[in-house]
This record gives sequence, C-alpha cells and structure tokens, in this order.
Amino acid sequence: MKNFGLIGKNISYSFSRTYFTEKFKKENIEAEYQNFDLENLKEFRDVIKETPNLQGLNVTIPYKQEIISYLDELAPEAKEIGAVNTINVNGNKLIGHNTDYIGFSESLKPLLKEHHKKALILGTGGASKAVAYALKKFDIAYKFVSRSSGEGKLGYDNLSEEIMKEYTLIINTTPLGTFPDVDVNPQIPFQHINEKHLVYDLIYNPRTTKLMASAQAKGATVTNGLKMLELQAESAWKIWTK
Repeated sequence: MKNFGLIGKNISYSFSRTYFTEKFKKENIEAEYQNFDLENLKEFRDVIKETPNLQGLNVTIPYKQEIISYLDELAPEAKEIGAVNTINVNGNKLIGHNTDYIGFSESLKPLLKEHHKKALILGTGGASKAVAYALKKFDIAYKFVSRSSGEGKLGYDNLSEEIMKEYTLIINTTPLGTFPDVDVNPQIPFQHINEKHLVYDLIYNPRTTKLMASAQAKGATVTNGLKMLELQAESAWKIWTK
C-alpha cells in the first residue's frame, strides 16, 4: 500500500485528505492519504521514519517555508518562490516542489480582464509567495499588504481610495475568515471596491467568505480557493507518480 499525507498544524478540516481519499476510491488506486498534524516541525523526521512506503506529502500552514531546511533538494520554482507545498519522496531523497502557483495561475487565468494590471496580495506567508510568483508570470505588478507597513509592503491603513482604484486585483492569502471564524475578514476599505475589482480569496471553507460577500455587494467579481486546491492537488499527484 502506497502512503501519502499532509503535513500541517490543526488540519482536521483539511481539503487534501478528502480529495485524495475520494480520488483513490474513484480511480481504484491502492493507496492511503493521512493527516500528520504536527505541533512542531521537529516531529517531521518521525513521520518520514515511521510511515511505510511513503511516496509523497503535501505541506500546509504554517510549515510551507520552515519545511525547506528539512529537504534534500528543491525544484527550481520552489527555490525561487521560497515555499514548498509538495514533497516527492524519491528513495531516501526528499525533493520540495511548489504546485500552489500552478493551481493559482490556472484558476485565475479565465477571470482576468484587460484592466487587471496591478494586484494587492493580502498576507505575507508561504501562499503569498506562490501568488507573487504567478503574478510575475502574468506580468501583473503587485504589492504585499500586512498589518504594518514596511519594506516592500503596505499596511491596511495605507489602502487609500487612489491605491484601491489602481490595484483592481485583490488576493487574500491570510487565513482570516476560515471556518469556524467566519465573521472576520482582512480590513480593506470596501467603500472603494467597485465592479472593476476581482477579489480572489484562497480560503475554500466557507465557499463564500465575509471578504467575498462584502466585495460582491460592491459589484466586484469574487472567487474562492477551491479550484486552485483541486489543480494544485492534481499537479502534486503528477509529481508523485511520474
């Protein structure tokens, strides 16, 4: 029996286990996918040691950057992004990849309009780096937004009417609004959102986050992260089975 799994913290809600378990059943694949909920990434070595016939792993919050120091090799895109969400177990070698940017790119492409020239990336964690990498490929300029401004990033209180008018693509890479804390959202000035804006929330549970609902009420096009997750999962599967 081939084994696969997800490395993360507080991941009982995880999309990946359900997705791959259903995939294995549907496609008659003899494999198992399990969650490895780690309080500390030091436990990662035990996962590798104690899981028989381990073929591949996904990595989620909060370990996408920290995991790098535990790996033997990085694929070029993971190296450039500086975050890993997929590990290929090749004999004794652990190779880090990033399929988040593929999932994000492919799901964003059909929604882009001519005027989406500049983007605000809410959050500065591992997922934000994959988003930035994808935007670069689309030749879309971007700025990171964080709780406080600093080098290369704006604070939420810097989001003026002028900036909101200029940056018509907004991507939330923070966990704000994820189930069960569905009543919170990143503090963007919704009064400056209009029908030219595209708001992409990487959260998939709930399907419509508070951020999405508030932006939609102002005429914006909105989408969640479900399609991105499905596409990144399939890209991970290709890496594990090639």
